[in-house]
Amino acid sequence: MPRQLREVVFVDGVRTPFGKAKGQYAETRADDLVIKCITDLMRRNPSLPPERVDEVALAATTQIGDQGLTLGRTAALLSGLPQSVPGYSIDRMCAGAMTAVTNVASGIAFGAYDVAIAGGVEHMGRHPMGEGVDPNPRILSERIVNPDALVMGKTAENLHDRFPTITKQRVDAYAVRSQQKTKAAYDNGLIQPDLVPVATRSADAGWGLATMDEPMRPETTLESLASLKTPFRSHGNVTAGNAAGINDGATAALLADEETARELGLPVKMRLVTYAFVGVEPEVMGAGPIPATEKALRLAGLTIDDIGAFEVNEAFAVQVLAFLEHYGIADDDPRVNPYGGAIAMGHPLASSGVRLMNQLARAFEAQPDVRYGLTTMCIGIGMGGTVIWENPHYTGDSDGDTK
Repeated sequence: MPRQLREVVFVDGVRTPFGKAKGQYAETRADDLVIKCITDLMRRNPSLPPERVDEVALAATTQIGDQGLTLGRTAALLSGLPQSVPGYSIDRMCAGAMTAVTNVASGIAFGAYDVAIAGGVEHMGRHPMGEGVDPNPRILSERIVNPDALVMGKTAENLHDRFPTITKQRVDAYAVRSQQKTKAAYDNGLIQPDLVPVATRSADAGWGLATMDEPMRPETTLESLASLKTPFRSHGNVTAGNAAGINDGATAALLADEETARELGLPVKMRLVTYAFVGVEPEVMGAGPIPATEKALRLAGLTIDDIGAFEVNEAFAVQVLAFLEHYGIADDDPRVNPYGGAIAMGHPLASSGVRLMNQLARAFEAQPDVRYGLTTMCIGIGMGGTVIWENPHYTGDSDGDTK
C-alpha cells in the first residue's frame, strides 16, 4: 500500500573534544568516546524515554579492535539503553556519521523508526586508516585506480592540478582563517555547548579532562605555513598546516519524526530536506562535494543561491576552495564555516559528519533569516556527500529573501 513520508528533524547533537593522535586520548578506548556521547545525548534530553530509541547507527572507518564488534549495538548496551534497542555499524570512510544520519533518517521518513541515534568514532592514534585491510590487488593491477587514490594527500595535490587557480597562498590563507574563526568561536562560547567533557588518563601525566579541541593552532600565520614541508609532492601545495590532521574523537546525534519530537517535548534544531551521495574519480576524491551538492540541490528543487549557510568539511583547504570556486563563492564568504572547521578542530574521519551538523544547527539558531543550509564533505576512494537542511527558526526578512 502507498506510504506517506514523514518529516525528519535533527533534535540534538554532541561530540567529544577532538584530540591529536597519540595525544589526550592515547589511553582512552574508542568505544568509550562514543559511549560518552550517547549517554550525554540522553542526559541532555530527559523527556525522551530510553525505550523510545528505535535504532543506534554508529560509524567507524577502521572497524577493528575497540572500534569493531558491531559498535552500534555494543555501545548502545554500554550506554545504558534498554536491551530492546538494536544497533549496527557502518563504514563510508569520512562520511560515516553523515551516512549513519541519512540511513536512520530514511527509516524515520518511511515510518520504520520514530527516534534514532546516529554518530561515529575514529581513534586514529590507535587505529590508523587502513590498519588490517587487504585491498584486492586488482584495484591497482588492472588500473581501476591510480596508486595516488590510496593516499589522501596525493589526491589533494591532484585536485590542485584540476584547479590551477587555487594556489598555495590561497590554501594557506584559508587555513589561517579557519584557525582564527575557531578561536573566535571558542572565545564567544559557540563551540562549548555541544562538547562532552571527557575524563582522560595517562600513565605519565595521571588523570585529566578534555574540554577543547587539541589540534587548534590559533597562533598560525601565513609566514609559519609557508615554511612547512609538502610531503606529498616536491614543491607541492599540501602541508600539515592547510589540511586536517590525524585525530581521535566521537559524535552522536538524535533524530526523530517531527510529530514524535513535538509529542515528547524534544527540540527541533533542523529539518532534513534531502541528501545525496555520488562517486567521483578516486584520484581527485576532494571534488566529491561538487556533484553531490548538484544532485542534492536538484532533488530538493533548489539552487545554490537558495543556500544561506554552508558547513564544508575541511579535509584539505584545496577541497573547500574547489567547491567554492565551482559555485562562484568567495574564499572568505561569511556564510561558509563561520565557526571554523577541521583544519583547526580536527577530522576524526567517520565522526565528522555530525560535527558539521552541530555547527549548522548553531548557525541556523543565530540566523533566523536563513532558510536553507547544507553540510557536505569529500569521501575517500572517490565520493562526495551532501545533506540539505531547513531552518525551523526561519522567519524570512524584509526583502523576501528565502536564503
